[in-house]
Amino acid sequence: MKETRYTNTPRPEADLVQLDGFDYIEFYVGNAHHAAHYYRTAFVFRPIAYSGLETGSRDPVSVVVEQGKVRMVLTSAAGCSGPVAEHISVHGDGVKDIAFTVDNAAQAFETAVKKGAQPIMEPTALEDEQGQVIKATVAAFGDTEHSFIERAKSLLRFIPAELPYPWKQVAGPIFDYYQDAFGFRQSMEEDIATEYSAMNAKVVQTRSGSVITVIVEPVPAKRKSPIDEYLTYYGGSGVHHMAFLSNDIIETVGALRTNGVDFTSTPGAYYDALESRIGWIPVDMEALRENNILVDRDERGYLMQIFSTTVQPRPTFFFELIQREGARGFGNGNIKALFEAIEREQAARGNA
Repeated sequence: MKETRYTNTPRPEADLVQLDGFDYIEFYVGNAHHAAHYYRTAFVFRPIAYSGLETGSRDPVSVVVEQGKVRMVLTSAAGCSGPVAEHISVHGDGVKDIAFTVDNAAQAFETAVKKGAQPIMEPTALEDEQGQVIKATVAAFGDTEHSFIERAKSLLRFIPAELPYPWKQVAGPIFDYYQDAFGFRQSMEEDIATEYSAMNAKVVQTRSGSVITVIVEPVPAKRKSPIDEYLTYYGGSGVHHMAFLSNDIIETVGALRTNGVDFTSTPGAYYDALESRIGWIPVDMEALRENNILVDRDERGYLMQIFSTTVQPRPTFFFELIQREGARGFGNGNIKALFEAIEREQAARGNA
C-alpha cells in the first residue's frame, strides 16, 4: 500500500463545499417494486416511502428503503421513454445519484459550480406535509450525479423531485474534478495487478473524513480487467460497488446467505497463509474460511471484508461488507484476491 500525504496549503473553509455525509443513494432500476422486494428480503432494508402514479407523480416511480443510516431510492420509469428509461436502456440497473447532506444547499451548489462542477439542477425547495428540503444537483462522472440535500427540522423521508435537465459532460480528469469542485483531498494511492489484469486506484475524501470515495481506472494488461468489464457492460463510467459497514461480519454474511445473497469465493490457499501475513487476530479463522471473508491490516489495526456477486444481470454493480477493527484502509492487500475471484467469474461468463 502506498499512502500519499496531502501537503498543499489548506484552503479556507469558506472556499470548500461543506459535506456532512451521505444522504441517500439513488438507483435507476428496471422495476422499483421488484428491487425493493429484493433489498427488503435479501438485505433487510425497510421500505419507508413511495412516489408514483397514485401520489401524483406521472414519471418516475420511486420506492425509498432504509436500514440504519443507509437510505436508498429505487427509481423506475413509468413509461417507455424519458431520462430514466433511457438511462436504464444504456446502463442497466445502476447508481444515478450519490446525494450528500449539507447545511446550506445553495452555498454548496454555488461553491461547487464556481470550482468547475457542471450544474444540473439549481437549488430548489421541495415541500410536502412533512416539511421542506432544498435540493441542488451537479454532474459527477459518466451519467452519475451528486445532489446536495438541505433538510429542515421536520425531516422529509422522501423527495418527490422533478427530473433534472440534461446532463453535461464533465471536462478533465475525475480525480482533479473532485479536488477542484468539491474540495476533496487525496489520502491514498495504489497500483494493483494480478497475472492477467491491473488497475490504478486513488482514494479521495473530505477533510473531515465524513465522505470517502475511491476512483479507479483500468491499466492495459494480458486480459480484460474487472474494471474494463464494468465499463463495457455499464456503457461508461459509473459506480462500481458500494460498501456497507457491519459490526459482526460473520453473522451478517451468514444471514445474507440465508436470504439468498451470493458472495465471491476465495481460494483455500489464501487462508493457509493468512496468519503469517497479518498476524494473530481474535477471530475464528475457520469461520472466516467457511464464509470466504478476507482480512487485511494496516498500522492502526485490521479489517474484514467480503464482496457480493453482481446483483443484476449485467456484470456491473455489487456490494461490499466491511468490519473495521481500527484499520482505516480499504483492504488493498485483498484487492488482488478480489480481482482473482472476479477474473474466475469473468472466465465463466466468457469475458476474460
